[in-house]
Amino acid sequence: MFVAFSKHLAVRSLNSKINSACTRGTRRLATISDNAFPQSPITRPKAAPANPQPATFTIRDGPIFSGHSFGSYRDVSGEAVFTTSIVGYPESLTDPSYRGQILVFTQPLIGNYGVPSREVRDEFNLLKHFESEYIQPVGVVVADVARKYSHWTAIQSLGDWCTQQGVAAITGVDTRAIVTFLRERGSTLGKISIGEAYDADQDEAFQDPANVNLVKQVSTKAPFHVASAGDLHVALIDCGVKEGILRSLAQRGASVTVFPWDFPIDRLAHHFDGVFISNGPGDPTYCVPTVEALRNLMGSSQIPVFGICLGHQLLALAAGAKTTKLKYGNRAHNIPCLDLTTGRCHITSQNHGYAVDANTLSPDFKEYWVNLNDSSNEGMIHKSRPIFSTQFHPEAKGGPMDTAFLFDIYLESVRRYKDNKGLLLPNNDHRVESLLFNSLAKARVGVRTDSINFAEGMQQRKQDNRDLI
Repeated sequence: MFVAFSKHLAVRSLNSKINSACTRGTRRLATISDNAFPQSPITRPKAAPANPQPATFTIRDGPIFSGHSFGSYRDVSGEAVFTTSIVGYPESLTDPSYRGQILVFTQPLIGNYGVPSREVRDEFNLLKHFESEYIQPVGVVVADVARKYSHWTAIQSLGDWCTQQGVAAITGVDTRAIVTFLRERGSTLGKISIGEAYDADQDEAFQDPANVNLVKQVSTKAPFHVASAGDLHVALIDCGVKEGILRSLAQRGASVTVFPWDFPIDRLAHHFDGVFISNGPGDPTYCVPTVEALRNLMGSSQIPVFGICLGHQLLALAAGAKTTKLKYGNRAHNIPCLDLTTGRCHITSQNHGYAVDANTLSPDFKEYWVNLNDSSNEGMIHKSRPIFSTQFHPEAKGGPMDTAFLFDIYLESVRRYKDNKGLLLPNNDHRVESLLFNSLAKARVGVRTDSINFAEGMQQRKQDNRDLI
């Protein structure tokens, strides 16, 4: 009896300790939540609209997938591409490099943490949660969209966001089969149709964004300025720049004046400490004025130059290299790249369908980075001058920050150039008065989300003199 009574006391004591620990844990969790996020709204799951319309996703001369719409009720077509990114769909969908494409997510569940507010900006007046103001793809394809969402920053569902911005979206399709087809065949045209069965006679309605100068659509129409507390000043050519790139420069003490894609930067570069060429969508051979300006710049100035993604391709074209279209591109947040100068591997964030042919690089340049998945070129560097570029995105957003140090390398060269310029020309300050920059806009100017004008694009394509590059 005594043994049984002792066991009973021991069990009661153990239960008391467990209950006490649970109670303390609950109080501690509540305290952290209350103190850490006093301004955060309580987010409750929101349901998507009931009775979604039937929809189909059709690959030209390929399979047809049936599902349901969760976005805007409109038919769209574009280049069908896929991303293997697991998180970061708000950043991916607002990346201007996706302009005109239908984006297929390999991650099965998309939308579970909702969509944050576009009103939230950081200390540089840049969008805190997005890479541009609008959704850039014309269509979105997911296996399973989250009808409910939950996150303390979220204000709406992915479906509501797509509907609000006029973006077609389909769910309930086999994205594994879609991606398998695209990997084997290569990126091709696709179409999302809402509310009716697919009609083979509509095949001629497929529109190819490759026939349009997409950079012209996403680039600012007038200069704008992003101020920082530092004394460096960089001129950036906007081919579809991500907010993350601007933030990466401003956080490191560089104010940035952003110019349209076709601005003759070679004529004003002497007013700045560095030149930057941004990412952007589409075929780089459309950007003839940009390539010409960069060619003239490299032939007349020692100013540091850094290019990312499309900026890398344009810099290569300006140096005499060639670009090629990849079979299905690289769009992911987990792509390994090798730094040929150090022998180190870094995981990178990527979004591109074209690449530089490393075999055509000018003798003045050497290959800087290489993709360890497909051996494609991922960067180049000048052998004697502060000019380099990368195909991947060091700023990530989303993705790993492994290569963010490249911004530090660039701005170190910008600092040296500025200091040397001051020593050589102490009484000859070419800087533009700060009053002028204060009068510029603080965000992109005139960028809209109108439907792509394919007829105008075809006419423009015929007028472009592509032999220049």
